[in-house]
Amino acid sequence: MRSIAATALGLALLGAAQDEARKPNFVIFFTDDQGYNDVGCFGSPSIRTPNLDRMAAEGTRLTSFYAQTVCGPSRTALLTGCHFMRAAPRARGWNLPGEEVTLAEVLKKAGYATGCVGKWDLSGRRYIEDRHPLSQGFDSFFGTLGANDAGTVALMRDREALGPERDMGRLTGLYTEEAVSFIEKRAGGPFFLYLAHTMPHVRIGASEAFRGKSPRGLYGDVIEELDASLGRVLEALRKAGLEKSTVVLFTSDNGPWLSKGELGGSAAPLRAGKGSAWEGGFRVPALLWGPGRIPAGRVAGGMVATLDVLPTFARMAGAELPGDRVLDGRDQSAYLSGRAESSAREEFYYYLQQHLQALRRGRWKIQLPREKPVMGYAPEGLPIRAPQLYDLEADLSEREDVSAKHPDVLRELLELAEKVREDLGDGDRPGKGWRNASSD
Repeated sequence: MRSIAATALGLALLGAAQDEARKPNFVIFFTDDQGYNDVGCFGSPSIRTPNLDRMAAEGTRLTSFYAQTVCGPSRTALLTGCHFMRAAPRARGWNLPGEEVTLAEVLKKAGYATGCVGKWDLSGRRYIEDRHPLSQGFDSFFGTLGANDAGTVALMRDREALGPERDMGRLTGLYTEEAVSFIEKRAGGPFFLYLAHTMPHVRIGASEAFRGKSPRGLYGDVIEELDASLGRVLEALRKAGLEKSTVVLFTSDNGPWLSKGELGGSAAPLRAGKGSAWEGGFRVPALLWGPGRIPAGRVAGGMVATLDVLPTFARMAGAELPGDRVLDGRDQSAYLSGRAESSAREEFYYYLQQHLQALRRGRWKIQLPREKPVMGYAPEGLPIRAPQLYDLEADLSEREDVSAKHPDVLRELLELAEKVREDLGDGDRPGKGWRNASSD
């Protein structure tokens, strides 16, 4: 009996060691316009998200995670590890030049199968051959090149047009089925699945199984269906025996579209939402899950950004980073795995279109002077006639300007702002660090 038990223990330890040594699979579950408060474990009082909540309990909840403040630039940052002002400055991040290197390309060179499902939004919302997912490192694509503002999307499979889809309530289900199928087919791994949902970008829609069920109305129905989609993805990983060899990131591309009222989400307790340089525009809910690789039940308050995903996943995969260009992302693998107590990121820059609006260093954030909002749908309490300073550790909602109390901090951040402008530009001022400056 002792021999049998010892053999069983040895096999279990061997299996665990093999899981840890294996290149991890990666899944990015990316929603559109979902606010910081639109998840149960981030404080939503009325939206039920049992799968996301379980993911938080089994993984790490990132409470200071930053995207960009609107769709295209956010996807540029996520997939290239570069600020959109570096990679696609003239196009403001909406039209990614073909010569940029994506996470899919980095992982593909390391032996990964790669799949893109859902909303692309990196080719000016039209077909451009060298800016299509299949030209940017993905083996397969099912989804749409643009957004659904008009209540319809043009679906594609790889490079083939499938025709319009006018029922927005079908999209989450269609993408989910495609994602589960990809996992089942690629279970031998390693693989990278980028699942970029169209929802809850307005115009929103939920399937019959979820419509009319949430206390939060149609918006709640949509989020609860996305939660079920995540649950199906995680269950597919479990059924394939991949839960200990896969890392899953859930997050949103920007804050909630507050001007849509009940059809938009909430960033509470953060100020404002999509299209603004307040925390509600850039700080988004984020969860990282990977049993045996990512600490369970952890709340990590260190600064992390979509910019950091490419170098972090590359390090986890043992993949080589492109050596011929500047990356703005930081390798966060030590912090996210629990081997380091502090984040590798100390600063973050808040750009709207081509305009530097704010920046953060540690606990301090400065709002720079401006007269009117860049995004017309996102009034920001403007004008701001003099720089404003906020202590995000003491004042997460950015209500008290403490610039008079900390003139030295204000001066340091203004100096940092000038260095950022020199590198990344500001408004009509070009940056020395621009690539693809002539791209449209």
